[in-house]
Amino acid sequence: MTTRPKVTVVGSFNMDLLIRTPRMPIKGETILGGPFITGPGGKGANQAVAAARLDADVTMVVKLGQDAFGDQAAANLANEGICPDFILRDGAAYTGVAFIVVDDAGENMIIVALGTNALLTPADIDAAREAIMEADVALFQLESPLETVTYAIRMAHAAGTTVVLNPAPSQALSPDLLSLVDVLTPNQTELQLLVGKDLSGPPDLKSLEEIESAARELLSCGVGSVVVTLGVDGALSVTRDSVHHIPGYTVEVVDTTGAGDAFNGALAVALAEGRTLPEAVNFSNAAAALQVTKVGTAPAMPYRRDVERVLRETACAVA
Repeated sequence: MTTRPKVTVVGSFNMDLLIRTPRMPIKGETILGGPFITGPGGKGANQAVAAARLDADVTMVVKLGQDAFGDQAAANLANEGICPDFILRDGAAYTGVAFIVVDDAGENMIIVALGTNALLTPADIDAAREAIMEADVALFQLESPLETVTYAIRMAHAAGTTVVLNPAPSQALSPDLLSLVDVLTPNQTELQLLVGKDLSGPPDLKSLEEIESAARELLSCGVGSVVVTLGVDGALSVTRDSVHHIPGYTVEVVDTTGAGDAFNGALAVALAEGRTLPEAVNFSNAAAALQVTKVGTAPAMPYRRDVERVLRETACAVA
């Protein structure tokens, strides 16, 4: 019997409140939209669901409110087969919510109210110590307090657990924290903030060289490897010894919300299975491509069989 890879996710749950719109409103404008959809989300929970649907043994450390959204969150995570031991409840605040607007091009704008996500503490991490230290990969984002994330990353690093950090929402990070990260997964905007450079625009050859240079600045801070997600253009993986541009998959985009979470959840699973970094990125590109063909975040995460079908059917060579 094959042992499933163990992935522990420390992060957030937000109830997504999503409305479709033909186009994004300008400042001060009211426009008509619809339909309106609610569903489970949050970067941490999305990534945990992605990993679980890709057949990993997933534990999540998260704090929910004692409210209806918290009840729905706990039920959803349980339905996905995620270990409930560290799905915590706290009546001191509301369960996190995310207000999402998606236009007809599939682009999105998001505002997050963190609620109980902001109450996750180092003491909560201590309670989950065994799950973090025994995982093959521990996966983190930045919708939880930075002090708590740092504490958990330090614990995982000390145990020899592979640490994957998705630095989103973007914020400045110290070299001390970065030195504990095995794989950092910024998008271009997040990379730009981390290194203080303008990296906007499509990833042509010139900008790919600039992105690689920026990623190497993070390697100099002690990061093990950097995987820069490039949307439809795939991802650029950079280590001290190599650089690979792994192309994306061409699909009909319905909603880009959650694509990065699908990518990160898949990357954690692939690395936990022992795949090389380029192989893991290719697997993750396929998962992200499938995710954007549906509306929503966690409910749109693909299953293992579908990702493997894409990998079989699509000739997408690793550069």
